Amino acid sequence: MELKEQFEQAVAQSKSLNQKPDNETLLTLYSLYKQSTEGDVSGNAPTNPFDFVAKAKYNAWDTQKGKSQAAAMQEYIDLVTKLKG
Repeated sequence: MELKEQFEQAVAQSKSLNQKPDNETLLTLYSLYKQSTEGDVSGNAPTNPFDFVAKAKYNAWDTQKGKSQAAAMQEYIDLVTKLKG
C-alpha cells in the first residue's frame, strides 16, 4: 500500500480510537497531520493571549518545521497504530 493511502487510512482510524488520547498526543497528531498535508507552518502565531488552543496548535505544528511530508505521514501512521494498541 502506498504511503499516502496508509496515511489516509490512519486518519480515518484516528477518528474511531477506543479511548480519546490525552491533549499532548492530540497536539502531536494535529501537528503531524498539518505537516503531512500542508508542510511547514506559515503565517504568524495567534496574537490573542487568551486563545490558548490556537496558540498550542500553532506551537505544536511549528515543532515539526523542516520535517518532510513523507516523514510526517509515517510518524502519524506509527502513532495511530500505537494508539490502536
